[in-house]
Amino acid sequence: MNLHRMLAVAWKEWREVVRDRLFFTMAFILPLMLMGVLGWGLSLDVENIPFVVVDHDNTPLSRDYIGHYTDSRYFRFRGYLADEHRIDPLLADSKVRLAIVIPPRFQERLLAGTPAPVQALIDGVFPFRAQTLKGYVAAINAAFSRNLLVKHLARSRGLPRTAAEAMVQPVRLETRYLYNQAIRSDWSMAPALIMLVLMVTPPFLTALGVVRERESGSIYNIYASTITKGEFIIGKLAPYAAISCFNILTLWIVAMQVFGAPFKGNAPFFYAASVVYVICTAGIGLLVSIWVRTQMAAVLLTMVITFIPAMLYSGMLVPIQSLSPEARLEAHLFPPLYYLRLTWGTFLKGLGPEALWRDVAILALYATLLWGIGWWRFTKRPGR
Repeated sequence: MNLHRMLAVAWKEWREVVRDRLFFTMAFILPLMLMGVLGWGLSLDVENIPFVVVDHDNTPLSRDYIGHYTDSRYFRFRGYLADEHRIDPLLADSKVRLAIVIPPRFQERLLAGTPAPVQALIDGVFPFRAQTLKGYVAAINAAFSRNLLVKHLARSRGLPRTAAEAMVQPVRLETRYLYNQAIRSDWSMAPALIMLVLMVTPPFLTALGVVRERESGSIYNIYASTITKGEFIIGKLAPYAAISCFNILTLWIVAMQVFGAPFKGNAPFFYAASVVYVICTAGIGLLVSIWVRTQMAAVLLTMVITFIPAMLYSGMLVPIQSLSPEARLEAHLFPPLYYLRLTWGTFLKGLGPEALWRDVAILALYATLLWGIGWWRFTKRPGR
């Protein structure tokens, strides 16, 4: 291979990227836009749930019960209603997601030692949010009931509160969260979005870079020249790979500084593994450029084979273990699964090459296969 010819092709491609506003935007601005739009919009936290209350008892105990909701960061109190008939319109219009109905004689029943039912009406349009909200309500209800029982035992038997708590709850569960101690979805979503953006943008750039020349007819200059296909492929795609390697750093900084995701791992290892991933995904763009003849077809095909696997088969939204056996097998056929392990492992768990080298090796194998097939299928003969 002639280094001078490769550098000439790379310099020509770089000048086209800088001169073309659309390509410049796709190369440098689009990754940041995707990171911002998806990072702020794709949150799995169920917080600030608007709710209303119908309190037919209006006693200190009923107000204390509602206080457990209003003091929680998971709920946002929207006021009291006079009766249940006003709940349905609010739930139907999505103005509230939860309604609590406290029946009459609530305090009287509790002081008499009899059960006091409370009704919780939950908007179930979005099942994940509804199930999470149901868990919040059950936890608050259990905490309120346990507190009442502790007070009753302490008062009736003259026990200190700690002894009464031990009698009410002989088996005490202490939960400790590892790695993401704040249980914030943006801490896990920000590293995952690095995987998603680097899965989408390098193939877009590499595929459009080659297809654009074919669609405009300028590729015939390459067909007629003495440059080899290896020199053309490396020189053509090297600027896009370099741009993506630069974007690794910008996305890394955005994940930590904008979304607050902690980085606990080995920085040089993470960057080196990300470069391998970029080379792998750029190989996908090379294959797309061989299969299609127009830029529109390149955009559509690249979107299908990159965005969908990265969203659905990487483990970002749905755990791999929750998929069907066929879907799990399919997930292991796509590179995003392995790079997501790398991002979560380095960002949140502080893992290094000793634990993640297999994922890097698999990505390197993918890159070798994709670029090998691309080199084999690329030809300087027009019409093939």
